[in-house]
Amino acid sequence: MMLYSRRDMLKTIALASGATLLPLWPHAWGAQTGQVDGNRLVVVFLRGAVDGLSIVSPYKDQAYAGLRPSIAVKPPGAQDGSLALDGYFGLHPALSSLMPLWQQKQLAFVQAAGNPDSTRSHFDAQAQMESGTPGVTGSDGWMNRVLAGLPGPHGPTQGISYGPTLPLIMRGRVPVQTVDLGQAAKPSVIDRPEIAQAFNKMYAGGDALSQSYLQGQQARHEIAADLGEEEKVANNGAPLPGGFAKNAAQLGRLMQKDGSVQLAFLALGGWDTHVGQGNGRGKLANLLRPLGDGLATLAQSLGPVWQKTVVMVVSEFGRTVKENGGGGTDHGHGNVMWVLGGAVNGGHVYGEWPGLEGGLYQGRDLAVTTDFRTPVHAVLERHFRLPDQALDTVFPRAPRMDPRWAGLIKA
Repeated sequence: MMLYSRRDMLKTIALASGATLLPLWPHAWGAQTGQVDGNRLVVVFLRGAVDGLSIVSPYKDQAYAGLRPSIAVKPPGAQDGSLALDGYFGLHPALSSLMPLWQQKQLAFVQAAGNPDSTRSHFDAQAQMESGTPGVTGSDGWMNRVLAGLPGPHGPTQGISYGPTLPLIMRGRVPVQTVDLGQAAKPSVIDRPEIAQAFNKMYAGGDALSQSYLQGQQARHEIAADLGEEEKVANNGAPLPGGFAKNAAQLGRLMQKDGSVQLAFLALGGWDTHVGQGNGRGKLANLLRPLGDGLATLAQSLGPVWQKTVVMVVSEFGRTVKENGGGGTDHGHGNVMWVLGGAVNGGHVYGEWPGLEGGLYQGRDLAVTTDFRTPVHAVLERHFRLPDQALDTVFPRAPRMDPRWAGLIKA
């Protein structure tokens, strides 16, 4: 297998394409065999289209500040400036709690990534990304298809979705447990003995519906028991962090305690910043801070399981490069994906940077140079060792992954 130095790789591709490139492919690549027992994947979906150009700001791009006179995040070293990543990009200062992970090379970003379809509809874009079929809304989700491709048997807690309803990304033929981690340990109406007895009689048969009911009850009681015990130990007289951090802490401890949980999904809203977005401070910063704190809490609460975990943070599309008249941004195209975990080759910004001057999609948006399925494909191939047949099922009609993307995940 031929290996290229970073400089040789950049020079070769730049001469061929004329594009401005990020520090791509900093590691050797190629699939390797290995042990995958206990490996985990957590996906966090930021609904509403978060502004990736503020999260990982290209402060060295000469057009950046001019296109965003009031909302551009200032460069490192300035008051409320970004946190230096690689000399070209900076991390939003509200995400300072994640810098230790970057420095430990357990956090990476993929710039100019996203859905190759041009839709700017929240509903359509979210549905396409969740089904894993750009341009088409499927009836099942790619995370459920991942579960189907993993070695069985598929227990009721192998896949967990946080929230009151099952999202499209987790729908499919494999049972998935939907839980509200903040309420899972609390009794519900169905826990009343007389009601539970009536339901148990009603679903005492061997048909599919009865089996689904029994599996759901089994999963709920397992999680309730785990979280009830965890909450007593973890609290130690002090309250857990509020909001996302609290849920992330509970999820992390649950995944550490229950080895059967391999995939988990959470969604957070509020990212549609059309007005008053702010720069290093303001509306977006106030949303990013608890997100970063929650991800840092998740890493800590997973304990040793963090070394076998990949967390991916995605959003349906990015936002316009140029700020609007309300000090915000409108629906765009390309965005940034986050990849973090003990199994990640972090400390790098991956992808091909198209630039903000002369390379805009439809003259207004960051172009998508990396199909969002490509980094996910690398995680599934490298982290879970899914074979080609299973990968083709997870992402039907997807382009073949460039083998260099295998470097995103540790061997």
